[in-house]
Amino acid sequence: MATNAAFPPYESTDGNGNYSGIDVEIATKIAEKLGLKLVVDDMDFSSVITSVQGGKEDIAMAGLTVTDERKKNVDFTDSYATGVQSIIVKEDSDIKSADDLSKASAIGCQEGTTGYIYCSASEDDGGYGDKAIGYANGAQAVQALMQGKVDAVVIDNNPAKEYVKANEGLKILDTPYVQEDYAIGVNKKNPGLRDAVNKALNELISDGTVQQILDKYINTDADSEAVSSSSAQ
Repeated sequence: MATNAAFPPYESTDGNGNYSGIDVEIATKIAEKLGLKLVVDDMDFSSVITSVQGGKEDIAMAGLTVTDERKKNVDFTDSYATGVQSIIVKEDSDIKSADDLSKASAIGCQEGTTGYIYCSASEDDGGYGDKAIGYANGAQAVQALMQGKVDAVVIDNNPAKEYVKANEGLKILDTPYVQEDYAIGVNKKNPGLRDAVNKALNELISDGTVQQILDKYINTDADSEAVSSSSAQ
């Protein structure tokens, strides 16, 4: 499993270097169903897709959003969760909604994520062009916000909650930036593995295991994350 273990609650490491999170637990259950042992390989997020595309890794799970561009490089299973890209700002910020992002001089994002892809697109394509600043991980982007180097950070909602909790003076805007589907990436040359992983995943969705894992890590009262149905959304 190729991942970027700096994306709580989907994947992270503890003080002993052990991997945990939603994706890790789901992947472990899938491996068990297939009679395999899960091996987690942590890497830069920008390498997750290419490592699977190149055959170095079997699957990609990293809070991975299904996009048309990524579909050119890997196949995807059905979706197992939906995610929301949220906006973090300082509590006294003039940016009050997603529409106000145009006021920002600089917007921090994690390199390679859909948040960065959306924000770095040209203005004609709905983005902010050079205003989008890419960082190696979300923590660095949030640190830049704290230091006044950027005016907002666009990142997945659940990591956003963790960062706001850990950094006084920040808040998440009520209006989300965009909603997305999460799925597992598999090499296009291995449809057998894709189908086997997808079958195991849908069994875990149907029997409630995926929902239990989501509920373990995510506040069940929150409406920002929900398990998908057993078919692709």
